Amino acid sequence: MHTPAAKTEYLKLSVSERIQLVEDIWDSIAAEESTAVELSQAQMDELHRRVAAHRADPSTAIPWEEVRSKLFPLKP
Repeated sequence: MHTPAAKTEYLKLSVSERIQLVEDIWDSIAAEESTAVELSQAQMDELHRRVAAHRADPSTAIPWEEVRSKLFPLKP
């Protein structure tokens, strides 16, 4: 449950720490089988298409570190 006190606490974290917190929360949700997200057939087809494209040419993959640095550039 979201409380004003909890909001005050997480706002004390740096942006990078809050991003890490969100990632950790997301991972914990994904790990729970009881909250498994159902994908539509179109979503499953797209995932299969992307995996097949990657397997056909793995050199097109972009490392997570590169993607993350573009999404969240460090401020000077």
